Amino acid sequence: MANTYTQLYIHYIFAVQNRLSLIQDKWQIQLYKYMNGIVDQQGHKLFAINGMPDHIHILVSMNPKQSPSDLMYNLKRSTSLWINENKLVVGKFSWQEGFGAFSYGKSQIPEIVKYIENQQNHHRKTTFHDEYHEILKVFEIEYDEKYIFKSIDR
Repeated sequence: MANTYTQLYIHYIFAVQNRLSLIQDKWQIQLYKYMNGIVDQQGHKLFAINGMPDHIHILVSMNPKQSPSDLMYNLKRSTSLWINENKLVVGKFSWQEGFGAFSYGKSQIPEIVKYIENQQNHHRKTTFHDEYHEILKVFEIEYDEKYIFKSIDR
């Protein structure tokens, strides 16, 4: 698109179906590389990726030709297929419906990258549930609790 200039940084958060801890250390890096390839194929740039066995955080510089929903659809669909085809989990792997998408300005990027890279330390003190609620609160997003990422026991 000639004469189109954008700077769109989106922090995505999405969880494994039923918040099961299925993402294993032994293939996590391969998953992240695969995700990076998908983001790149879709015309975007991945700035940071990290997560826990039950959820993922990514920071993407978005190309305006694709919506956040379309990127998440393609990313979640492709990675579910990849995980299942490679039999990386017992049973069928899937991502929970929905995702969080939060926008940031360029000056905030180093802080968000550090936050994403520091997930393991962060979750020693804070649950995913509390983390996600805090982000929704900071962004002043109204939500219905029944649609928030939940674990089986909630």
